[in-house]
Amino acid sequence: MGQSFWEQLCLALALLLNLGSAVAGDAPHSCYGIPGLPGMPGAPGKDGRNGLKGAKGEPGISAAPATQGPKGKKGEQGSPGVPGKAGLIGPPGPPGQPGVMGLPGEPGVPGVYKQKHQSAFSVTRQTIQPPPKDVPVVFNHVITNTNDDYDTTTGKFTCRIPGLYYFVFHTSQNANLCVILYKNKSKMASFCDHKTNTMQVSSGGILLHLVAGDEVWLAVNEHNGMVGTGNSDSIFSGFLLFPD
Repeated sequence: MGQSFWEQLCLALALLLNLGSAVAGDAPHSCYGIPGLPGMPGAPGKDGRNGLKGAKGEPGISAAPATQGPKGKKGEQGSPGVPGKAGLIGPPGPPGQPGVMGLPGEPGVPGVYKQKHQSAFSVTRQTIQPPPKDVPVVFNHVITNTNDDYDTTTGKFTCRIPGLYYFVFHTSQNANLCVILYKNKSKMASFCDHKTNTMQVSSGGILLHLVAGDEVWLAVNEHNGMVGTGNSDSIFSGFLLFPD
């Protein structure tokens, strides 16, 4: 086994020749001749199959510090880290759409309507000197002056609560008297009484609608016999009836 056809043929011939020589008495012959020249190199053969995986090698030598090796493959994603610090507050966003109207609330505590809508004054003029003409008559003694709406230095009432007001005056006089009631430099009413007795009393009233800032006062003309002495006072009063 393992011999080529030609080798087997040569051996067979050699046996025949040896047998013949033995019969004839000749010396044995060999079938092998002089070796021939080397043949031409054959074509490269195909790659063989991959061999089995080898055993794990020994650990390599540690690299020197600061030596950078080749970049490895991308690793798997790690677990989430700790949340970072809160950032700066951003600018306010645009206004949102109006929400749905809520349910009616419970009734509130009763208000202080009466306290917020009060205006009243009553002042007297206690002097024997008659007032100068064509200027506000100053009543210098306060009986009632809610919210200080009447000014005892100017003689004027200033409206702070719009509404309907009533003004009235009573005077004691020892001479002829004409009283004019003004609203913002406009004459609203005049009341004149000429003396027939030693001491007379005059009075008059008017209803006015005022807005905030309106001023009301009394004045006299050349008939200015208004006094206020002892038991004879001159009184000017006003009060809010109905606020707006």
